[in-house]
Amino acid sequence: MSGSRFGRRGFLRTVTAGTALATTGAAVTGAVPATATATTPAARPATRAGRATFRWLGTSGWRVDTGERTLLIDPFLTRFATGLFDGAFDPATELTVDTEAIAEHAGTPETILVTHAHWDHFSDVPHIAETTGARVVGTATTYNLGLAFGLDSARLSPVKGGEVFDFGDCVVEVIASLHSRNAAYSMAFPGVRTSPPATRPTTIGELPEGDTLAYQVTVKGGPSVFFMGASDFVARNLTGLAPDVAMIAIPSSDAVHDYVPRLLAALDRPATVVPVHWDHFEVPLVNPPRVPDAKTQRYLDAFLAAVRRVAPDTRILLPAYLTPYSFSG
Repeated sequence: MSGSRFGRRGFLRTVTAGTALATTGAAVTGAVPATATATTPAARPATRAGRATFRWLGTSGWRVDTGERTLLIDPFLTRFATGLFDGAFDPATELTVDTEAIAEHAGTPETILVTHAHWDHFSDVPHIAETTGARVVGTATTYNLGLAFGLDSARLSPVKGGEVFDFGDCVVEVIASLHSRNAAYSMAFPGVRTSPPATRPTTIGELPEGDTLAYQVTVKGGPSVFFMGASDFVARNLTGLAPDVAMIAIPSSDAVHDYVPRLLAALDRPATVVPVHWDHFEVPLVNPPRVPDAKTQRYLDAFLAAVRRVAPDTRILLPAYLTPYSFSG
């Protein structure tokens, strides 16, 4: 890694014990680095000015603690079975909420950023927002679904991409993005909600994608971190972001052309890449995270190999659940 890159972007470190994290310098089979020790306390850790801790909540979910504030991205902690990984996917699967898991791991967020409205990104959001008073930022579909779940419109912030918000300890930039594509060049539950549904949704099929966003969170005096909830993007919308860290969703098909090379080039090859949305999100949130099937393992391995090939100076972190990581800017 060049000296200029050291100066512009810093190393990744664990908050716990202050030890350097292992990176994936060799072939990865889905195992969590041995030095990434899981921790589960919901209490907010002490942070210095310009410092933050990032905990992976599984799927594309994150908890970010900055100073006295907590921010959530796509929190999905309930992790109920839909048959997705068993060849028996059921769109009529009932939405459920694990209030104990949420109380243990979500903290008391002031803000929740939602990338899109599919169940594995949104279904826990209404309960978290209702019980904590958090503001929910998302698409018009997220806004209208929030109303259907009884959330106060004053706590729902519809966005399109391009907005830049100041949340005190951090600045959040909203980026218009795209959803992942399956082998048929399509997706589950496409469509948008231009108004609230007549009744409160009760099944996963009632939560459409509703357009997709990405977010860049810049801790004041600290790192800039890019968050994806799905594995496609608009390259032009990423120009100039140049994040220190990128939480990148693993693709589930080959539909998107040159996914890794184009994405890393658009992001100016971040110092650290963290693969997300590769875990089995229908089993309990217990370390080590499980890769759900051979197909996902192939795409995870191919993703890691592609990052090493096109961005050899980039460090790769395969995260553990609920483990507090810190990054320097």
